[in-house]
Amino acid sequence: MRSLSRGQIALVAVLATLLILTGVWATIVWNATGDVVMDQHGWIALGLGTFFSLLIGCGLMALMFFSSRSGHDEAADPFRKKQEPPAE
Repeated sequence: MRSLSRGQIALVAVLATLLILTGVWATIVWNATGDVVMDQHGWIALGLGTFFSLLIGCGLMALMFFSSRSGHDEAADPFRKKQEPPAE
């Protein structure tokens, strides 16, 4: 296993710092809104929004997977060099 370069270490440090700061910010916001009450309509909206977001995300991932497997991506890139079959 090769060691990380200085640039990679700096990138990991920056990303780890952003992750920690995001966690701290989320905790502060969560605690600041602790006494907010959400009624039945809010829970329905949250549930429907989550469901449709997952549905659209999974559908787009499936379309991307099937498009990649069917070869349509290669046909859409005119600059990609086509590989010739090996000569026998």
